[in-house]
Amino acid sequence: MAEQISKQQEFVLRTIEERNIRFIRLWFSDVLGTLKSVAIAPAELENAFDEGIGFDGSAIEGFARHTESDMLAKPDPSTFSILPWRTEAPGAARMFCDITMPDGSPSHSDPRNVLRRTLDKAAKMGYTCYTHPEIEFFLFKSQPEKGVAPVPVDQGGYFDHTPAVVGHDFRRQAITLLEAMGISVEFSHHEGAPGQQEIDLRYADALSTADNIMTFRHVIKEVALEQGFYASFMPKPFTDHPGSGMHTHVSLFEGENNAFYDAEAEFHLSQVGRSFVAGILKHAAEMTAITNQWVNSYKRLQGGGEAPSLINWGRSDRGALVRIPMYKPNKENSTRIEFRSPDSACNPYLAYAVMLAAGLKGIEDGYVLEESEQAEALPANLHEAIVAMEGSELVRQTLGEHVFEFVLRNKRAEWQDYRRQVSAYELDRYLPVL
Repeated sequence: MAEQISKQQEFVLRTIEERNIRFIRLWFSDVLGTLKSVAIAPAELENAFDEGIGFDGSAIEGFARHTESDMLAKPDPSTFSILPWRTEAPGAARMFCDITMPDGSPSHSDPRNVLRRTLDKAAKMGYTCYTHPEIEFFLFKSQPEKGVAPVPVDQGGYFDHTPAVVGHDFRRQAITLLEAMGISVEFSHHEGAPGQQEIDLRYADALSTADNIMTFRHVIKEVALEQGFYASFMPKPFTDHPGSGMHTHVSLFEGENNAFYDAEAEFHLSQVGRSFVAGILKHAAEMTAITNQWVNSYKRLQGGGEAPSLINWGRSDRGALVRIPMYKPNKENSTRIEFRSPDSACNPYLAYAVMLAAGLKGIEDGYVLEESEQAEALPANLHEAIVAMEGSELVRQTLGEHVFEFVLRNKRAEWQDYRRQVSAYELDRYLPVL
């Protein structure tokens, strides 16, 4: 393993010299999923690989208290990519980082480490987890101003062939940049609401997918700004139109074999797959504050438009929390489940960690997948999600004590701030009559 890392580091150092890369951006995520970045010169990179780059963890959302602020960002050479929108010489590149403490131990507050711990548990059980996200977002004509409703770039609907200057050119440029960074795209199209787009990333291991989602959100915003638009991953910006989800397809593999496939089972979904689904359903409410972490997230979940509001599963029900996609003959490896509650504004590292942990718990404890006739409701707002998460041993163990407590503190503060606001709805409805 050390030899492989060394070869990866050598490749990065050689490429930087050959391609005249002068700026290396080190990327990582805070606990809420905001992308953080620090740029270093090529001369500093070998030291960064060996020792990391020091920074003040207390200045990063959820990372550390002031009494334990020293942290290190260590670049992961396997994530090296040249930034294709910085094509003029000298160029720029990026790598994702793992965050460590000064003694070299992994930081408990690093979301990437949270997901890696869960993937390590899956590996000990013999599984590799693959994910494939369908990422929805909105394009607006300009950056919204405070108190002014955003204006979508078009009035298109689902699969509509909108004017090329808006949808097609945007998606084409975004996909070109993503693929230049090694991120494969499977589908892209106009979604159901005005200005709403969807781009689906190809299957990858869960950690790579989470890195790809972070990159995706940055690329989309870069392309939008370049074309004079504004892109937003806000879950539900419009009352009367569907919100933006991030439906995620999931499968577990044992070596080369899809652990979710059983030729003789109903829907060809194996007992492992059924227990995985049962785990997600059983723990769905308690992990919703992670998969849907914003006050606005619940406007999407409760707003219809095929967004799930119940803890249920099904084959053809597009509003189900977990859907079993149709089996394609002779494509055993495509057997999977689709988890539909996450939105595109979540922290993908934490969301995938709790989703996977819930499914693995179902496998470990032999959960039985029951029919969904009497389905319970998902949390209807952020407060209900906080209450459900507070008592969850599964989410606490998965996130670790530090991240678990920070998320709860942060979400309680967000809910309290939201509760005290006087909304435009209240002013419009009550001011004229009361």
